[in-house]
Amino acid sequence: MNVQHITDNKASGMTDDEIEEAALSDPDNLPLTSDELATARPVPKVRALRFKLNLSQAEFATRFHLAVGTVRDWEQGRTKPDQTASAYLDVIANAPDAVMQALGTQPEPSMQP
Repeated sequence: MNVQHITDNKASGMTDDEIEEAALSDPDNLPLTSDELATARPVPKVRALRFKLNLSQAEFATRFHLAVGTVRDWEQGRTKPDQTASAYLDVIANAPDAVMQALGTQPEPSMQP
């Protein structure tokens, strides 16, 4: 399957105004309101979270039952965590030990820093 990526408006054949109008008319992707933006919580930065826990990508992926490729892609900005993954990362950021305990992936006491 050949997928063409549109990099500028000339390639799409649409003006900036037409693109804006099309985006605003999409009921499945409405822009956030000012109130929604004000209360939105940022997604934890995976790399910073992993560094905070002193884990390699492979260790982080293993401890939290994630694919190492997914962790790598999130960190490199190739993909972004979806809503469920974002919530999971938020839980990991706030209670990593509880998550590892629930998953049975806590390190042996002698291995903890």
